[in-house]
Amino acid sequence: MNISEYLVTHGIGTVLWTGIVFLVLFLLMSKFAWKPILHAVKEREQSIKNALLVAEKTQAEMKQIQASNEELLRQARLERDNMLKEAKATHDHILLDAKHKAEVNAEKMLQYARMQIKAEKEVALKEMQDAVAVFALEIAEKILIDRLSADKKQQEFANRLAADLNWN
Repeated sequence: MNISEYLVTHGIGTVLWTGIVFLVLFLLMSKFAWKPILHAVKEREQSIKNALLVAEKTQAEMKQIQASNEELLRQARLERDNMLKEAKATHDHILLDAKHKAEVNAEKMLQYARMQIKAEKEVALKEMQDAVAVFALEIAEKILIDRLSADKKQQEFANRLAADLNWN
């Protein structure tokens, strides 16, 4: 009998002994190995479930943290925009205030310059009037000296002045 025939055709003794060995191994395995193996598989299954629950919780927490971060970022952007608006408003207010002060100062300077010009004009006019008056008096003096050089002319002038005084 060759090996291929032996494997296909079994004798009852071989089947019997194979069955007995299988049962003994089955009992030994069930008593000593399967319970610890099944227990280890159940523990592993439980640890995998726990790990999945922790992962789901962590993922939910991460989503919540991400949403919180996005909200904080949105609020920070709004706050930044408000700060920029306030800074621009302050800047505009400062510029307007400075412009107004410059205009007021310019107007005051113009008024002061006008007053100075007016005062100097009045002084110049007064000086001119005084100079014209002095000039007129000098001319009148020279005319009078020329006309009144003789006694007869002086007498006529005095009579004319007296006549003018009577009329007034």
